[in-house]
Amino acid sequence: MTPRMPSRALITASAAVLTLTLAACGSSGRTAGGGSGDGTLAWALTQGSEATFRASATEWNKAHPDSEITYQYFQNDPYKQKLRTAVGAGNGPVLFENWGGGGLKSYVDAGKVADLTSDLDADPEWKNRIFPSVLKSATFDGKVYGMPVNGVQPVVLYYSKELLEQVGAQPPKTWDDLLALVKKLKAEGVAPISMGGASKWPDLMWLEYLVDRVGGPETFANIAAGKTGAWSDPAVLKAAQMIKQLVDAGGFAKGFTSVSADTGQAEAQLYTGKAAMILQGSWGYGTINTGSPKFVSEGHLGWTGFPAVAGGKGDATNIVGNTANFFSLSGKASAKERKTAVSYLKDGVYNDTYVDSLLKNGDVPPVKDLDTKLKATDNADWTTYVYHLARDAKSFQLSWDQALTPELGNELLTHLDQLFLGQISPEQFCAQMDKAAAK
Repeated sequence: MTPRMPSRALITASAAVLTLTLAACGSSGRTAGGGSGDGTLAWALTQGSEATFRASATEWNKAHPDSEITYQYFQNDPYKQKLRTAVGAGNGPVLFENWGGGGLKSYVDAGKVADLTSDLDADPEWKNRIFPSVLKSATFDGKVYGMPVNGVQPVVLYYSKELLEQVGAQPPKTWDDLLALVKKLKAEGVAPISMGGASKWPDLMWLEYLVDRVGGPETFANIAAGKTGAWSDPAVLKAAQMIKQLVDAGGFAKGFTSVSADTGQAEAQLYTGKAAMILQGSWGYGTINTGSPKFVSEGHLGWTGFPAVAGGKGDATNIVGNTANFFSLSGKASAKERKTAVSYLKDGVYNDTYVDSLLKNGDVPPVKDLDTKLKATDNADWTTYVYHLARDAKSFQLSWDQALTPELGNELLTHLDQLFLGQISPEQFCAQMDKAAAK
């Protein structure tokens, strides 16, 4: 599997301009800003899906000789800036890839993105093939503004079977189990949990899951909707208190605040026996498998869902993470461009060869009825687990720093880091986030 990293961590990731030149329909005056000229249809981040995009382009070109698909690569952050500038100026691509959530909503609110709801309603088979929990990340006020184009990336709790066996323990099913396990591991001189705290965003996974487990998805829904005082909801305060409880109990490996999550250091602590667990996205599997193939092949790696919280409102099947990346359609697309773009999204994305390509690269696409294909993949136990986790989730919450506006997401990472460092109290965290949300 290719190591997978969340978009916020891809400082040096490759990106691409995916250009579909419509030879027969004209250009509507759009340019690629470095692409092949008039008629640019789509810009796309390739990340770990470059092979899939290339295979899709080849297949599409053979079936549609009147249009051309070409790629131009550049880095992740410049892509986001380029997209903002082009879309804001009204000369962006017809299709553009994005992460859903708050970033996409800002384009929607500005009238820059087309509503795809009628296209999906006209073809129920297309719509019903996608996991509803994933499609929700590109749905606002009941209208769909994007279609997923790669794999799901839920956050799971990885663990070393060997270290848990050493202390005679099972993976934790509840929060109380986790606290008891922390105590056992520390008594044996084993660091309980590894985390790349220097990168800040791994802290967020703990808050996301705890808020969900305590208060259910409605708690964050109120935050995302900008409800006054939503950050001081009792569930958020309780989650912050539980984080402090875990930190104070010595739950995280010594020096976790200086460990980078972007270089595989945190995962390395797991497969080298320095820590027993790590909460990380599904991309962590690839990082571990690359760093120590024997650790995986010899069966030392285990994984499980986030622990339940006694008395909490959140369902134990609820998950958090990166739901998928999406293709969205420009609100300025002509009728001809729209027809071509929708046709590509419907027939060129998630068809059999596209799905096979994703699975070959370790991506698990959010489409129904893939069990047979999954059994034929390398690491079938893992890919099947990820697939069922996403498929059966009652709620799949997009990572908060993507679901919120970029400004509020940055404030969240700053104040959450302060909470983990013990620089502010849970009560201060809630108050500071309410203040930030009110700006």
